[in-house]
Amino acid sequence: MKYIRTICILVLLIIGNLMIAQNKEPTEEERLAWFKDAKLGVFIHWGYYGVNGIAESWSLYHKKISYEKYMKQGDGFTAKDYDPVKWAKLFKKIGARYSVMTTKHHDGVSLWDTKYSTLNVKEKTPANRDLIRPYVEALRNEGLKVGLYYSLCDWSHPDYDVVFPRPDTKNDYPQQGLKNLTRWERFVRFYKGQLKELSNRYQPDLYWFDGDWEKSSEEWRAQSLKDSLLSWNPKTIVNSRLKTYGDYSTPEQGIPVVRPKGPWEFCMTMNDNWGYFPSDTNYKPFSQIIRTFVEVIASGGNLLLNIGMKPDGTIPKEQEERLEVLGSWIDIHKKVVFDTKAGLPYGHFYGPTLLSKDATKLYLCLFDEPKNYISLKGIQNKIKSIKVVGKEQELAFVRNGGASWNNIPGIVRIEVPKKENLNTYVTVLEVELEGELKLYRGHGNAVELN
Repeated sequence: MKYIRTICILVLLIIGNLMIAQNKEPTEEERLAWFKDAKLGVFIHWGYYGVNGIAESWSLYHKKISYEKYMKQGDGFTAKDYDPVKWAKLFKKIGARYSVMTTKHHDGVSLWDTKYSTLNVKEKTPANRDLIRPYVEALRNEGLKVGLYYSLCDWSHPDYDVVFPRPDTKNDYPQQGLKNLTRWERFVRFYKGQLKELSNRYQPDLYWFDGDWEKSSEEWRAQSLKDSLLSWNPKTIVNSRLKTYGDYSTPEQGIPVVRPKGPWEFCMTMNDNWGYFPSDTNYKPFSQIIRTFVEVIASGGNLLLNIGMKPDGTIPKEQEERLEVLGSWIDIHKKVVFDTKAGLPYGHFYGPTLLSKDATKLYLCLFDEPKNYISLKGIQNKIKSIKVVGKEQELAFVRNGGASWNNIPGIVRIEVPKKENLNTYVTVLEVELEGELKLYRGHGNAVELN
């Protein structure tokens, strides 16, 4: 009996500890784990601005269009061919692991039926429905992470000051019970209310904020907002545009020359505009998009590649083509993309590199057709083999120079792949090492690259 009692107590303790562990809020490292391995996300800018094909919200700011004419675009925002299931299947097919879609841009137009404003697509447009829920459900059905873009500023809200002429918009924003608050307190209540609404309805994996530059961290109540977001959804992560309270950095349109510290993501348009802009035909060639992707993941980041969605809910042909071509390259190079981390520091190889997670394979990315031979410097390990990824060709190599008595490894000279084995966009060589990578960095001691 005594032993049975003891066993029961132990079982209860184990169950109790498991319940505590399950209820424990995840750490920042745990919240970011999926993001660090994601590599590719799809950004979606969808809003009124695509009807006339003008700059999203900024056409208001720069007084290119009157407020009334800008909002009149809502009459053409139909979403009649909106098929988020098709979107999600395409994103999964090309190798994306997450997507981020605009829920509200600076213009204040919400893509869901928010109770905090009648300026939403359910009440103001022929779309006449919540456009966020189908997107969320479609992504989750494909196993993709859900990102929601939300602009902190709102250039339609009557309590938010703007630099362009704007009519009285109080009828679009319910003010009941808020008249005794200051204008800014009312606005803070508004955007926190909308974010709680989004969190409770959709439980996003990621919040992509924008517009934080217009106010200070204290004015935005940034710390309080971050605490609230995590209380509503303890697993969500936040980009760097919540002042200093973001979880990862978000450089835009220009690839960082110096590798950023910590988790990061590079967001980029396919042409020159974020929204649907049919007159903008300055599209980046396939090669540039793939090279950019390689450069970003070789520095430990993710690429968030943008689509300017049409008002009817379809993807522009030129943009879908670019997604497909990028996806085809990723399909050939899956192990290079998804089983790797950031590669070598500058100087060892003239091009981007990636390293397998166990640090036993090094991937060299060739942007151009090499001449004479391919040079690799500072590798202390014995090299077992070098192959062209996606092809059968194994490459000959030889090590020249160096001083073994002082741990100086010399240069590895690799033969050039056959012309037919060079990829149209980026060729990748797999260098299999004996043991974990150790580097020579200009002194006599080997360095392990973490």
